[in-house]
Amino acid sequence: MELQQALARPVVTSSRTRLTALIVACALFMQNLDGTVIATALPAIAKAFGSDPVSMNVALTSYLLSLSVFIPASGWFADRYGSRNVFRAAIAIFTVGSILCGRADSLGFLVGARVLQGIGGAMMIPVGRLVLLRTAAKNELVAAMAWLTIPSLIGPVIGPPLGGIIATYASWRWIFDINVPIGVLGIVLVTLFVDDIREPPPGRFDLIGLVLMGTALACLMFAIETAGRVVSWPATAAMLAAAVASVGLYWLHARRTAAPLLDFTLMRLRTFAVSVYAGSLFRVGIGAIPFLLPLMLQLGFGESAAQSGAITFASSAGALVMKPVATRALRVFGFRRVLFWNGLISTALLSVTAFFRPAWPLVAIYAVLLIGGFFRSLQFTAYNTIAYAETDRARMSAATSLYSTLQQVSLTLGITAGAAALEVAMFVSRHTEPATTDFGTAFLVVTVFCGLAAPISLLLAQDAGSELTR
Repeated sequence: MELQQALARPVVTSSRTRLTALIVACALFMQNLDGTVIATALPAIAKAFGSDPVSMNVALTSYLLSLSVFIPASGWFADRYGSRNVFRAAIAIFTVGSILCGRADSLGFLVGARVLQGIGGAMMIPVGRLVLLRTAAKNELVAAMAWLTIPSLIGPVIGPPLGGIIATYASWRWIFDINVPIGVLGIVLVTLFVDDIREPPPGRFDLIGLVLMGTALACLMFAIETAGRVVSWPATAAMLAAAVASVGLYWLHARRTAAPLLDFTLMRLRTFAVSVYAGSLFRVGIGAIPFLLPLMLQLGFGESAAQSGAITFASSAGALVMKPVATRALRVFGFRRVLFWNGLISTALLSVTAFFRPAWPLVAIYAVLLIGGFFRSLQFTAYNTIAYAETDRARMSAATSLYSTLQQVSLTLGITAGAAALEVAMFVSRHTEPATTDFGTAFLVVTVFCGLAAPISLLLAQDAGSELTR
């Protein structure tokens, strides 16, 4: 009876929270549409530039790396200049970067434009989330996150088929131009409806911290990239050493700075730490899907970009279905049980992807992707919400900056790890072109990361996050 009553109880959010969430979701929609569209069109772009399709992962990782480097500064700038001003400027920068991507005539030009997009995205997404976190009450947080992500998930749903259609029947350059009207709409909505919420900055901007963390992240990504190509072990070792050294220097710097760029003392909060550790591992595994799956379908199965997009959208469609029931599921079963058991289910479904073959019935592939997206969506909602369960308002800006940074790092590592695993599988099997079995090996490698995440969730208390679902 109690279970039935909990499931039937309506989830109510204020009109202000819903409006803010939907406006922020416009920015998320643009970013997610951009990411899924370009992933499907990578083989077409590689052909236009005369590049290897596998090496085109740099067009994805350059953007994500730019996000990772500049996200730490987002909280300070939002407090200093106002969240509305920073959010609006970020959308404008992202839109300009999209226009430049559409004009690219080489891989280097495209990478540079993607970096500019990343700078805009680095301010756009965390500041938008910060606005929502400061608008919604604690007991509205789960529902607010659902309102935020439902519209943003429309991007990944329509992105793959749209990207496939554009790459197959038109010019790939259009995949970036479609961001322009969305960006203009976002700027107008932010100007009209978003409050200029700000907090006093904790101190001077930590430029030294930004340089040290940026160096660490760049060296780490470069090291993984070169390791995957099995061509330069000394360079890989040097970059890893530089990354470790930069992290060590930042640690010393942060201990002597009153307001460090990233406040790692937040890791003392149990819910925040568990969400970071488990969520990062989970995102590494899931982050490889947008890169590996379209390439597998096009290079391994021989599908066109349009056919590939029509298949890969199923994963995002499953995520869209989950969002309306996420709050009730967390209310009934609690964060601890959902993150553990749902994490195991998500891991098992991801592992099935490794065994996709051209002979599989299309309906079976759709079913695996749809159900997998359904459970992964619940997992992400739980991670993104429980992280802020013990965070007070004064530290919300710092928590958003740190969490968003680590979130983007893990997603970037997912793409890089997927590409590295694919390169190594090709090297071992002595394939000059990736075969279906090579993609299967890469999927199994990234699945391991997801599997490691679930047990960490058991470190949460039985009633962790209960105040978020009342």
